[in-house]
Amino acid sequence: MTVVLILGSGPNVVNCRSWSKAPFDRIVAINNAWAVRPDWDDLIHPDDFPPERQPADLAAHQRIIRASDYVPLQNDYGGFVYAGGTMAFTASYWALAALKPRVIALLGCDMVYAQTSNTHFYGTGTADPLRADVTLRSLEAKSARLMVMAARQGCAMVNLSTDQSRLVFPRSTPDAAASAVPLAYDNGVAQAALTEEDRLDYYVPSGKYWKEEERFDPATIDALDALWLRSVPAPQTSP
Repeated sequence: MTVVLILGSGPNVVNCRSWSKAPFDRIVAINNAWAVRPDWDDLIHPDDFPPERQPADLAAHQRIIRASDYVPLQNDYGGFVYAGGTMAFTASYWALAALKPRVIALLGCDMVYAQTSNTHFYGTGTADPLRADVTLRSLEAKSARLMVMAARQGCAMVNLSTDQSRLVFPRSTPDAAASAVPLAYDNGVAQAALTEEDRLDYYVPSGKYWKEEERFDPATIDALDALWLRSVPAPQTSP
């Protein structure tokens, strides 16, 4: 079983440039993060990611993960409405399904956007979690759900950032990440959340949930998110 490092585009992602690839078995880059270091293995991006921002050449071990690859796998974990429509969550669910890791560590995925400085490692970019989107009302709850779904599979989720974060994962370091253990969560509350998801049936096989957004009740999603937050220990959003 592998230890996976997922790199987002937050300003602190450049901290990993000096890290040895060990103890990570695979590096998954999201969107522009492939440019942070050359030894990434998987680049995951949506279909509308501009061609000019994609790598011109791939090494033998590198591959591109597109919507046709990740949508069916994220659907296996309940789909985008419940899991959250950001590429950080999508990359994590894809890694859970495709790589079967024992640890997923994230960097550059804090989803906290400064008002007066760079929002991304390459400057100022489009901050997806700030858009009006029914799946992004509580990024903390979506990360709690992800952490539980990973733990159910025997996988630990950790955050390698030392900055403020919307993720509720335990903090870790590159050296300690490989020894992380899956979260101890409240199974009764988690099962109640999964039962509520089944009842709501907010499932969109295509992954294009925004085309059906009118049938999703934000208040119901808020109540569901509250259940997921109750299923995990107190959020660790600050170092």
